[in-house]
Amino acid sequence: MSEPDQRLFFLLQRAAHRLRTTADRRCVAAAGVTTAQLGALFAVRDRPGTTQQELARTLGLRESAITALVTRLSSAGLLSKRPHPRQHRAVVLELTAKGADALRAAQPEIDAFNAEVRSLLGEEGFVHTAGALHRLAHWDE
Repeated sequence: MSEPDQRLFFLLQRAAHRLRTTADRRCVAAAGVTTAQLGALFAVRDRPGTTQQELARTLGLRESAITALVTRLSSAGLLSKRPHPRQHRAVVLELTAKGADALRAAQPEIDAFNAEVRSLLGEEGFVHTAGALHRLAHWDE
């Protein structure tokens, strides 16, 4: 029997791609939004009044990517934008009722997806993997 592949970066990229495409397909079918869009909606829901700059930091994305993401979400009626009361160039983001509906529609699919991954890895493997990925995500902070 051969040893399992030890190319960690390659495996992380491949797993991330597989997880993202599967989750995106399911979330688009359930709620009409991708996982990236859901991440932004959850972040704004959890921090109402956040700015695009704060959202970029929260999601670990460049501001140019956030601008495009927020534009798509606001055009779809899922987020609202209004001028920041104190920062001239900033906008404040709020979840709309339609955005909250999308989160509710996606939640059962998110829960089912997480349950499938937990089952695949086993409880101990899931907890260890989540811990290891958290450490990697915050490696140089």
